[in-house]
Amino acid sequence: MTLESFHTDAAPAAIGPYSQAVKVGNLLFCSGQIPLDPATMEMVGETAAAQCEQVMRNIKNLLEAAGLGMDRVARTTIFLASMSDFGDVNEVYAKHFGDHKPARACVAVKELPKGALVEIDCIAAL
Repeated sequence: MTLESFHTDAAPAAIGPYSQAVKVGNLLFCSGQIPLDPATMEMVGETAAAQCEQVMRNIKNLLEAAGLGMDRVARTTIFLASMSDFGDVNEVYAKHFGDHKPARACVAVKELPKGALVEIDCIAAL
């Protein structure tokens, strides 16, 4: 099976030795997105909810560049710096997915890159 790295300027560039996404068969594995503005690579938002808005825009832009919509997301993982932000992040997340409800895991972690409060990765069907 062929692995193909995927890149778009519409989402933040990788900040380490990884691809924004990798196509494998009929799946697109999207790396975790933190609240970076793709144009400036600066963090956006002071709260988890505000940061989640940028994260969801980054995911949407990455998917759209691959010719996909949010309705093609099969699974997500949400990483939170604090589980106390679960409700606020859920509201933003639900707004962006609408009636589509991918399988999901949500965990609190000690720390996220660049001091982010939220990071989300996903797997989408091509």
